[in-house]
Amino acid sequence: MLRWLLAVLGYFVYRFPGAIVGFVLGSLLDNLSVKGKTFQTSFGSSQQQVTPADFELNLLSLASLVIKADGNVSQTELDYVRQYFVQAYGRERANATFKVFNEVIKNREISAQNICTLLRQRTRYESRLQILHFLFSIANADGNVSTAEVNEINRIAGFLGIYARDFESIKAMFFKNPDSAYKILEIERTATTAEIKTAYRTMVKKYHPDKLQHLDEAHQKGGEEKFKKVQEAYEQLQKERGF
Repeated sequence: MLRWLLAVLGYFVYRFPGAIVGFVLGSLLDNLSVKGKTFQTSFGSSQQQVTPADFELNLLSLASLVIKADGNVSQTELDYVRQYFVQAYGRERANATFKVFNEVIKNREISAQNICTLLRQRTRYESRLQILHFLFSIANADGNVSTAEVNEINRIAGFLGIYARDFESIKAMFFKNPDSAYKILEIERTATTAEIKTAYRTMVKKYHPDKLQHLDEAHQKGGEEKFKKVQEAYEQLQKERGF
């Protein structure tokens, strides 16, 4: 949190150079002492950790790439991201994140590969799945997920180390077609009843909201949405197959 406060203060005193210096200084202080609980167990391995500020800024950077993917910056998508951050982190903290992003990072080239490499090393797989769901939710905020947005999210998913079947599963939650239920459960249309039941149990374990208890409320809500889609897919196949 100190990095944002010092960046804002630095901006008011010395404009952009002051913001950058304040951000760097605040980062050092944040890394020395993280207020409240450590995010080592929340996001990373036993040896690495990602601070809340790092996670928020990287998440916002990935969101910006998806919003700009189709060449049309949708106000609906922008509003969705802002509302999501306010719900997840509180208005004051969200405003500070957006301010630093707009004044220091927005006009620089954003490397999805560099961001995702950091997150891949320091976040749990289930957290990265939730990031993927968040990015699809942004693209869907205006009621249409374009091909360009899907391609950008797929590129990000690759950098995040998301398995292709998990990408297709989450993608299917945002597209209605005859195979959606099968794709959500990560099975083929030729699957037997026994295979459907096994797949359902596997997906329930993978997407269970309890796996995201270490994340903020908004991310947990997204986890609940994924879990609900799995349940709906299974119920749909139960009706279609009569079991």
